Amino acid sequence: MKKIACLFAVTFLFFIIGGCEKGQPTKKPMTEMVKPATPKEAPKAEETKKADLEEYKYNAGKRRDPFLSLIEITKVKPTKKKGATPFESYSLDEIKLLAIASSNNKNYALIRLPDGKTYTLTMGMTIGMQGGKVERISKETVWIREYITDYRGELKPRDTILKLHKGEGE
Repeated sequence: MKKIACLFAVTFLFFIIGGCEKGQPTKKPMTEMVKPATPKEAPKAEETKKADLEEYKYNAGKRRDPFLSLIEITKVKPTKKKGATPFESYSLDEIKLLAIASSNNKNYALIRLPDGKTYTLTMGMTIGMQGGKVERISKETVWIREYITDYRGELKPRDTILKLHKGEGE
């Protein structure tokens, strides 16, 4: 009985350690399973030259240019007009409001231009390089409306308010 048990144990160990090659299917190595790629025909030289010469042209239509930044706004300073009044030779940022006076229910504004000269404004006068009109003169402010072109090329109104600062010394 001990001999049979020993024989059985040795046979069992032989199958575990050595394996059973007859009953198991054999696997092919990976190199035999993967077929080498066949080289495709190289494109002709003429076709590659045509592809290099083709250009893409973007037609924006009324849409904005996608390559322009939405954050960065570049200000282009308009050129001075020939024969323009002194009011139209400077931008509104450079003009300083000095005083406001009223007479017979009509207001007048005293402004100083960067050249140091002072002028009087009334309603309806043209001022600034963008052709702004004086819309209203109150006790402390002057409203000016300009029409400027935005990034799409459309005319948009822009209101500028010149404020009279009390107690400001020169």
